[in-house]
Amino acid sequence: MAEGHTVEGRQFRTKADYEAALRDKKKIDAIRAKVDLNNPQDVLALYEQMQGGTYRFESMVGNDFDDRIYELAEKYKKSGANPPGKQAKAKGKALKSKKNRADGGRIPEKKSSGKNSGRISLEDFDKDMQKEIAAQLKARDRRRKWLVALCSIGAVLGFGYFITYYYVAERTEASYEELASLKNSEILAEPVNNSEEKKVIVVRGQEEEIVLPDILDEYKTLYNKNKKLIGWLKIDDTIIDYPVMQTSNNEYYLTHNFNQEKDNNGSIFMDKDCVAYPRSQNLILYGHHMKSGKMFGDLEKYAKESYYQKHSIIRFDTIYEKGVYQVMYVFRARVLKENEIAFKYYQFIEANSGEEFNSYMNEMAEMSLYDTGVTAEYGDELLTLSTCDHSQTDGRFVVVAKRIQ
Repeated sequence: MAEGHTVEGRQFRTKADYEAALRDKKKIDAIRAKVDLNNPQDVLALYEQMQGGTYRFESMVGNDFDDRIYELAEKYKKSGANPPGKQAKAKGKALKSKKNRADGGRIPEKKSSGKNSGRISLEDFDKDMQKEIAAQLKARDRRRKWLVALCSIGAVLGFGYFITYYYVAERTEASYEELASLKNSEILAEPVNNSEEKKVIVVRGQEEEIVLPDILDEYKTLYNKNKKLIGWLKIDDTIIDYPVMQTSNNEYYLTHNFNQEKDNNGSIFMDKDCVAYPRSQNLILYGHHMKSGKMFGDLEKYAKESYYQKHSIIRFDTIYEKGVYQVMYVFRARVLKENEIAFKYYQFIEANSGEEFNSYMNEMAEMSLYDTGVTAEYGDELLTLSTCDHSQTDGRFVVVAKRIQ
């Protein structure tokens, strides 16, 4: 790793990560130049701005600064300091109350201007000019009414959009809560006999005919409801608790939910080239980065090592067997062009040798935002969670875990 790829004590492997860190450092230097970090009011005001999205960071350098401001803000809050906005509001109320007491609460009267106030009336002009002025006033009034109407329509449409958005979000959440309740249910759990069901799949470049194992009792009802179900993903103490789907393409479940209805939230789904049984070495799951936090909207929280430490275990069951995984690598990447020669995590499903597997592990370790201390060997089973990363063009945010049970 080149010495020039070090920023604020952090080392960066790729030029893109290094440049992102430099951009973050430039932002941080600008903030420090105008904010006194020893002044509680300055720090609390800065913290509110950062919470509101005024400043966004792209690298661990920015995350370190974000953590520092959070710690300072919590410290100052505990000491009794208030954000400057609250102080100004309280001060304004006090001044207003004081003024009202001083003048006895009376409202000042406006002075009459009288006839000789210098105002000009319509009658001061000739008839032709009066008609022209009247026409201009009428046209202005018409424009004002159109503007009000357009603003009203925009407000109604905007309000309707938000109502629809939150309705769909609530409906989606209720739908997944209902699906979760169907786990271990026998409502639709008629026997699913796979002992006679054969499937031709490609294993390590060769077609093989295999007999699928029985579906776990826990998922029989859900499977009979939608036979595109391939598993269930859950991360404790997070919103991620979803069925996982799989089809012959990677497009359908970008825009459809479990019930095969059109839904902008889409679904969590497994890469079409992955096989649940016999299991591919690396199972790749995709999900939208929704602003509401739905699907993989909260996955980016793993950018902070403190979040990883509290959520290091991921549970992913295929419909055939249960699995527990430990987070190993967390990194940002891009979808590369086909002719670009570089490591493409989304193409790593099987390693043909120990050397190839170790090469993949080294690539991901170099890209990882921090060292978890977790490693893998050839033969270990992996799980990759992937979502969009809006901090860069065609960006992706990726969490890779190793199966431990």
